[in-house]
This record gives sequence, structure tokens and C-alpha cells, in this order.
Amino acid sequence: MGLRGVLLDVDGTLLDSNDAHALSWVDALAHFGFEVSYERVRPLIGMGGDKVIRALASVDKDSPLGAEISDYRAAVFKKQYLPDLAPFDGTRELLERMRGAGAKLVVATSARGDELAHLLRHAGVEDLVQEEATSSDAAQSKPDPDIVHAAIARARLAPHELAMLGDTPYDVEACRRAGVRCVAFRCGGWFRDEDFGEAVTAIYDGPRDLLRRWDESLFATLGRSAA
Repeated sequence: MGLRGVLLDVDGTLLDSNDAHALSWVDALAHFGFEVSYERVRPLIGMGGDKVIRALASVDKDSPLGAEISDYRAAVFKKQYLPDLAPFDGTRELLERMRGAGAKLVVATSARGDELAHLLRHAGVEDLVQEEATSSDAAQSKPDPDIVHAAIARARLAPHELAMLGDTPYDVEACRRAGVRCVAFRCGGWFRDEDFGEAVTAIYDGPRDLLRRWDESLFATLGRSAA
């Protein structure tokens, strides 16, 4: 059955930002006395910030300290790392092709709601996205399926009419639990196919690779569903 909509992760999928997020966590945690290496943080990027804080510092995000760390990290990311971020090759062209085929594009991201506009602007696609679901819309963050459920509701489509683009095993697992197919990109830093798990529908190097192989991809059905 043809697709009618695409759910989109942003960090590591459309925007080359996963390293920057990891570094901002290292900086923020160090500021509050938690010395954590980049190598320990990097594999956690893609999960929600609440899970990252808990894993690295055993601190609840909703506690006073957790809120301070989260807000400080967001400020560091915005000031120190965000200005230098750029989209992956082919990001805008890919979303334009999806929109041209009739797809509804809905963001499904673990990013904070107050960060998303900046991320989409740096990805160069803020005018192409039609709906958004962020960590602000979910009780539990990825790999729990809440954000994907929220994006499905925003899309006003059935799960079988949607597929998601993501870049981490956390995206794949959230989609599996929500009943949505997930196509993964390696450009976010997960390079081994087996890391994504058996639930992944297909894997590409990044937006440009998917564009090159569009006709053999799941997204080729967008044109048929829109016809």
C-alpha cells in the first residue's frame, strides 16, 4: 500500500548535529561536576534528554538539578555549537521530492520544542515541514514510542500510511512499538547495519543516497498514493 506521509527525525537524519549534541552534554555535565567522556555520551544521542541525564548522572530530568543541567545544555548547544551546523548533502532536495510526490511531512524528534525551529532553519527545511512532534509532546522519550504516536496524530494518517526517516536504533525501536516502518540513515554515526536491529525497513548512507536509489525505495510509493 502506498505511503501518504513521512515522519522525520531531525538530528543526525537531516542535520549533521549528533556530535554537537554529544559535546554539549559533556560540557553541561562537567559544569555541574559530572566528568563524562564524549565516547560515553555519543552512543546515547538519539534518546531523549531525560534518559541521557539518567544514564550519565543518575539524575531525574524533572528534579531541580536535572532541570538546571537540561537548560544549561540547551544554552551551550545554542550558543556554542548550533551556529556551525549544516544539513547533510541532499536534505532539502529529498524533502522537496517527498512534498512533490504528495507526502505530508511531520517531524518526530527528541529535541526540545524550543530548539526545533533553530534546527529546522539550519537544516534549510523549515518551510517544507507541515507538522511537528517534539519531546514536549511526549510523556516518554525515544526509544519509547510516545513521540511517534504524537507525530501520527499530527499527520492524521494511519500508521500503515506512514514511514519514518531516522538515524539511530532508538528511532527504529520507537517506530516498531508504534507500528510504523522506519528507514534508517548511517550519516548519524551508526554505521553497522546490525546496530539498527531487525525491525529496520531499509538503510541508506544519507539523504543523497536515498535520492539516488529513490525508485527502488519504499518512498517511491508516495507518487502512486498521491496519483
